[in-house]
Amino acid sequence: MSTPPAPRPPGDDPDVLVVGAGVVGLFCAWFLARAGHRVTVVDRGEIGDPAACSSGNTGFVGTQGAAPLAEPGVPAKGLRYLLDPESPFHVRPRPDPALLAWLWHFRRRCTAQHARAAFDVLLTLKQRSLAILREVCATGPLADTLTAQGMLLACRTPEGFAAARASVPAAVARGVPLRVLDPGELAALEPGVAFDVAGALLNAEGAALRIPAFLVAFADALRAAGVDIRTHTEVRDFEVAGDRVRAVRTSGGDLRPAEVVLAAGVWSVACARRLGVDLMLQPAKGYAVTVAAGEHPPRLPILLSEGKVAVMPLGDRLRLAGTLELVGMDTSVSPRRIDGIVRTVAAYLPGLDTDRRVAVWSGLRPCTPDSLPLIGRPGAYRNVVVAAGHGHIGMGLAPAGGRLVAQLVGGERPELDLAPFAVDRWRRRPFARRNR
Repeated sequence: MSTPPAPRPPGDDPDVLVVGAGVVGLFCAWFLARAGHRVTVVDRGEIGDPAACSSGNTGFVGTQGAAPLAEPGVPAKGLRYLLDPESPFHVRPRPDPALLAWLWHFRRRCTAQHARAAFDVLLTLKQRSLAILREVCATGPLADTLTAQGMLLACRTPEGFAAARASVPAAVARGVPLRVLDPGELAALEPGVAFDVAGALLNAEGAALRIPAFLVAFADALRAAGVDIRTHTEVRDFEVAGDRVRAVRTSGGDLRPAEVVLAAGVWSVACARRLGVDLMLQPAKGYAVTVAAGEHPPRLPILLSEGKVAVMPLGDRLRLAGTLELVGMDTSVSPRRIDGIVRTVAAYLPGLDTDRRVAVWSGLRPCTPDSLPLIGRPGAYRNVVVAAGHGHIGMGLAPAGGRLVAQLVGGERPELDLAPFAVDRWRRRPFARRNR
């Protein structure tokens, strides 16, 4: 493990209060503490809480999966996706002004120009985040929580494989180390695994975190370095004077930090609204089912291209995850969704016994219309920073995002241009009403 932050003596009030102890909040705390700040982290739940977005996903990081959700062609699939409850991207119709505004901005970004620009920004964040994770997980208790042996993108149809092959030159030119594998090469790479696919791509920089083991070990490392992490502590209100937050009222008492970082995932919306700030975020529900691995499980993490499902090996188990539903704050588990994920995996990997289910999970990912996170100060406040909206690839964006937050709080010049992450970059807000 890399050199941890130097311990700071405890005090009544922190220099910086981080709201949220998911992967985003913990990396904000890591870099803030390394910069010498006294940091307190509060969370309404527990570290790795099953209700949290950071607890049940596949933990994919690395340079795979940098494409934004808003891409050319997505609007044409909109009605089919809307009507199919098993589609990879499903929207539950409801008269919600915030949802309508989000969808309007999402539709506007489904262009080749926007997709290329977002890809470049996301790829930069992913590349920097992978370097940070390799440093953090180099030694010590975190060493076993990162696997970085590569990742497969499996394509079931000849058309899907042709499209994947066609994307390789541009991706390689942008720094993604992709290699095309025919079925024979795939079989040699994963001996004993039965694939029913036309071919695959191998990304040598594909990596994954063991979740929630990484979160628990990382939080322990932060505590050992002097970061005060308070679980089961809910933010209830803010005391504001002019353009500054003077106090944060929590279920565990009032805190008076010099700076506040909102990194609470989808719950950042409610926190920001108490400050009169609207965040362009929608909760996007995803599902995961963990099954017994059986006799011949894959060795590498796999993305099933057309099926939009991820497969993560976890020793004697496999975690299968996918789907994105815009259904509000509904966290209920749909058996039909879970069955659809399992059927998709069985189609690509017919040799797996996916019937022995160990656990089922659903969680809410905080998504922006352009897939770029919100990192910056909301215009009305001088001592508040928002770090939210990392979507379904938050594990792969949080490390670099945490460093940007620490640079912003410390008054340094951020190493990346923060304009693409501006909290108020959606100035035109159709349908939405401000709540102050």
